[in-house]
Amino acid sequence: MKAFKAYDIRGIYNKDFDKNDVYRIGYFLSELLNTKKILIGRDVRISSDEIFESLTKGISDSGSDVYNIGISTTPMVYWSTAKYNFAASVMITASHNPKEYNGLKISKANALPVGYDTGLSDLEKMISEREIKVSDKKGKIIDFDIKNEYINFLKNYYSDISNLNICVDCSNGMAGLIIDEILYKNINYLNKALDGTFPNHEANPLNQENLIELKKEVKKNNYDIGVIFDGDADRVAFVDEKGEFISPDLMIAVLSKYFLKKGGEKVLQDIRTSKSVTEYIKANKGEMYMWRVGRAYAALKLREIDGLFGGELAGHYYFRDFYYSDSGILACLLILKTFSDFKKQGKSVSQIINEIVKYANSGEINFRTENKLNAMNAVKKHFTDIEKPTAFYDFDGYRIEFNDWWFNIRPSNTEPYLRLIVEAKTQKLLDEKLSEIKKIINNFE
Repeated sequence: MKAFKAYDIRGIYNKDFDKNDVYRIGYFLSELLNTKKILIGRDVRISSDEIFESLTKGISDSGSDVYNIGISTTPMVYWSTAKYNFAASVMITASHNPKEYNGLKISKANALPVGYDTGLSDLEKMISEREIKVSDKKGKIIDFDIKNEYINFLKNYYSDISNLNICVDCSNGMAGLIIDEILYKNINYLNKALDGTFPNHEANPLNQENLIELKKEVKKNNYDIGVIFDGDADRVAFVDEKGEFISPDLMIAVLSKYFLKKGGEKVLQDIRTSKSVTEYIKANKGEMYMWRVGRAYAALKLREIDGLFGGELAGHYYFRDFYYSDSGILACLLILKTFSDFKKQGKSVSQIINEIVKYANSGEINFRTENKLNAMNAVKKHFTDIEKPTAFYDFDGYRIEFNDWWFNIRPSNTEPYLRLIVEAKTQKLLDEKLSEIKKIINNFE
């Protein structure tokens, strides 16, 4: 089955996996996580109801109970898992992927992620090798409505931000379920209706094509900031008052202005994060930690170091007060509060971002190659032979830093792609280094 990935189970429904696979996943899930109670939420994709039926039948046939929170955001499932002490939960979603995709995000006790290295590989083996023996005592499906309680939790982080003019694009995804019950009413919402066919644009906030409508609205109506959520509302991204996309790693720095009121707090970033962010965090007396990309790693690491918050280039933001998990809406509330405070000081969003950014950055670039490891090693050897690195990290591809530039090169977990980011003190140096790296990688296409 092609749907088992590093972070979750995901693919094109009825191609990479089907309802029979889902039934078997449900059946063996309680054994994998040693529980008889499993919390389930789902998005509004066309296939989500069918997946829910097959998953819950498998769980019930194993003798375990399903606690159904219904239509939900992914962070709502994380929060409910930890708050109500469930040892297992599943969110049925394919997050930002196109409409033909779907998937399962599995968590265990304390909303800790179950990735391929922490349980999904065992589950994959179970469903392919083990026999089904339907329990004599089938489990029940219990409605478990926590929506209003979750909304009230998020409202605790709402501040008066009425001085900001805001446009929010819900991408027809799950943010539209609750966002207007948390933010004040006079916000311009785009694509708020829940629609799993994503009729206006795909629910991926990192794809610039999906931001065209938001950018246009922001510039046309002189908004201070634009906000865009992904399909399951665990990620969020922003555009400034000029309609320019803000690299999501820079928002880690913005969040530091909200959180770092005293020195010594630990902050987590992924291996792709700009040095501008690291330097800004340090200037605000925070202690920065770097780790691997993806919730399966980040949520565990933030808990391990007892970090206050953290973030990723993909627009995930993790919080100690959110059970070390990620929430797009919570991040949005805190970031808008911070920009509201800056506006009171006469500073626009773009001005704040310009104060943070100190380097020229390529953004993430993808190279298609089946020979990922050799290409990575060739790039590493070329530059480390020329110049001694000032820092070297190899836990997620390579991040190699030099005096006035650095790069991260890492393999995709699921596709024949290498992902590259280069950052330098000047645009001229960035262009030179990027050209050198491209020539090396092109030899392995």
